Amino acid sequence: MTRMSMKTINNLNEKDLKSKIQESRSELAKLRVDAAKGTLRKESGKLRPLRHDIARMLTRLNEMKKEK
Repeated sequence: MTRMSMKTINNLNEKDLKSKIQESRSELAKLRVDAAKGTLRKESGKLRPLRHDIARMLTRLNEMKKEK
């Protein structure tokens, strides 16, 4: 999964945003397991950006809830 820009995140509706968050969290879990096993080599730089993307999506989701 590539980095998501705020522009892309802002264009998603609530349902799509929740599915993207779920998808990103499962990918993060896989990467964390690989890191714990020591088999994470090339993808070691993907953990932090993925966490930041999840935070951006959660922020947008909370903004959408406050707008209602």
